[in-house]
Amino acid sequence: MIPLFSTNQVREVDDYAINQLGIPGLVLMENTSIQIFSYVLERTQHLKKRKRIGIVCGKGNNGGDGFAAARQFSNHGFSVCVIHIGIEEEMSPDCLSNFRYLSGLSKSNQEIFIKKYDSEKDLRYLADCDIILDAILGSGAHGRLKEPYNSIVSDLNKMKAYKVAVDIPTGLDADTGYAESVFNADLTVTLGELKKGLFFGDGYTSSGDIEKGNIGINDSFFDRFEAEEYLIEPEDVFNILPKKKKNEHKYSAGKVLTIAGSGSLPGAALMTAKSAFRVGAGASVLSIPRSVRKLIFKNISEVIVKAYDDDGKEFLSELNFSEIDERLDWADAIAIGPGLGREEQTQQAVNEILKRKSNKKFVIDADAVFALNAGRFRNLNLKNSILTPHYAEFSNLIGIETSELKKDTLLYGKEFVKETGAYLVLKGAPTIIFTPSGEALINSTGNPGMAKFGTGDVLTGTVAGFLSQLKDLEKAAITGVYIHSLAADLLIKDYTEFGFTATDIIKKLPAAIKFLISTFND
Repeated sequence: MIPLFSTNQVREVDDYAINQLGIPGLVLMENTSIQIFSYVLERTQHLKKRKRIGIVCGKGNNGGDGFAAARQFSNHGFSVCVIHIGIEEEMSPDCLSNFRYLSGLSKSNQEIFIKKYDSEKDLRYLADCDIILDAILGSGAHGRLKEPYNSIVSDLNKMKAYKVAVDIPTGLDADTGYAESVFNADLTVTLGELKKGLFFGDGYTSSGDIEKGNIGINDSFFDRFEAEEYLIEPEDVFNILPKKKKNEHKYSAGKVLTIAGSGSLPGAALMTAKSAFRVGAGASVLSIPRSVRKLIFKNISEVIVKAYDDDGKEFLSELNFSEIDERLDWADAIAIGPGLGREEQTQQAVNEILKRKSNKKFVIDADAVFALNAGRFRNLNLKNSILTPHYAEFSNLIGIETSELKKDTLLYGKEFVKETGAYLVLKGAPTIIFTPSGEALINSTGNPGMAKFGTGDVLTGTVAGFLSQLKDLEKAAITGVYIHSLAADLLIKDYTEFGFTATDIIKKLPAAIKFLISTFND
C-alpha cells in the first residue's frame, strides 16, 4: 500500500533537511521548480497551444515555488505572466529571493510579465494563457478562504486553461480533504510526499491527476513516520485473493447467507446474493419473506432461496428468528440489510440477530445499518462485522449532519471503529475502509458511472463472498471494495460512465478478478 502523510509530517522532513542536513530552502525550491516544469510539460502534450503560462503566487514558500517555476518555463521558451499577491515586505525570505531573481530576469526579457495583484481586474492578464499555475497558498489553507483569495480562486476556476496546483490546490485542507472553495486543478504536483487530503473528499474532486515531486529529499526520510492512511494498490489485492484448492467443493468454497429484501425492494436482495457467487463463493442462500419470493422467482437462477413465513406482511420480524437460526449457524458470512425495509419489527429483528449471533461474520448494509441508529449499535458486539454505509447513512448512524461528516471524514470514521471494534466501509468517491487498528485505506478504483441504484447491494454481496472464502474481515473488505470498483472500470470501455448498471457490474466481477490475476502473472 502507498502511505499517505500529513502536512506536519512533510514539514518536519523539510525542516530536517534545512536545519539538520544543511540543504538551503532555495535549493529545495529550485528542485521543486524543475519537477513542476517536467510534469507540466509531460501532462500537456495533448494541448494544441502551450506557449503561454500564467502563474499566481502567494507570499509564502508556495509562492516562492511559483516564482522559481516561472524562471524554468521562461528558460524553455514560454511566455510567462505572473500575478503576485502582497508586497515584498510580506514575503517569506525564500519567496522574496525567487521574486527578486525573476524580477531581475524580466528587465531583459519581454516575455516575462510581473504584476502585483490589486483587484480582480488584474486577472485579465491571464485570460489568454494556455496553462494556469496555482502557487498561492499550498498546504497553508485551513477553513474558509479569505479575500482576495476566495475571489481569485473563483475567477481562476472559470478560465479554460489547463490548471496546475503546486503542492495542494488552494483552499483545500490537506489533512481533512475538505474545502469550502478550492482551485480546481487538472494536475497537482505535490511536493516531498503524498498528502492524504488529496485522495478523498474535496481533494479527490479538485486535485486532478496527482504527481509526487521529488524535491531532493530521499524517500527514506519518511520511514521515521508511521502513516495511518494508505492508498490501496492492485498488488495488495492480488496477494490476498482467495486461493482455490484442487479438492474444493461447494461448501468448502465459502457459504454466504443473505438476509435481505422485502415487498417494496425485492431486487436488492437478489443482486447481493448473486454477487457473492460471482466472486467465488461456493454456496449462496437468500433468506427472504415467503410472500415476496414470487416477485423474484424468474431471476433466481443459481441462488438458493430459503423463504421464511412472514404471514403476508412482506418483511422480516423477530418471529422469524427460529426459522433462520440454523441458516445463520451454517453460513461462513452473512450479508444483511439490502432492501430489508425499515419497519420497527424489522429493526428489532436485525438487532436481535446481531446480538444473538455476535460470533458470526456479518456484512451490514443499508436498512440493517438504519436499524442500528439512535445509538443502538452501542448495545451490540460488532467486532466480527463490516458495516458498509454511504455518507448519509453513516451520518445518521452517528447522529451528525452529512455536511459535518465531510469536514473531517477521517476523524469520525476512526472514532467509530475505535468505539465499536467493527470495520467500516464508507461508500463514496472514493470508498474508504476504516480498520479497528486506526488505519484508513483509500480505494484507488472506481468511476462516476457507479452512482446508480443497486451498486451498493452488489458491493455488499461482493464483500460477503470474499469474506466467506478468506474468513478475514480486513482482507475481505479490501478485496471486495477494490474488485467491485475495478469491474466498473472495465465496463467503461464498452459502456462509458453513462451506460452500465449494477447488474452489469455483477456480470463483470469475474473479469475483474481475471484482469488482476493476469496483470501479475504475465
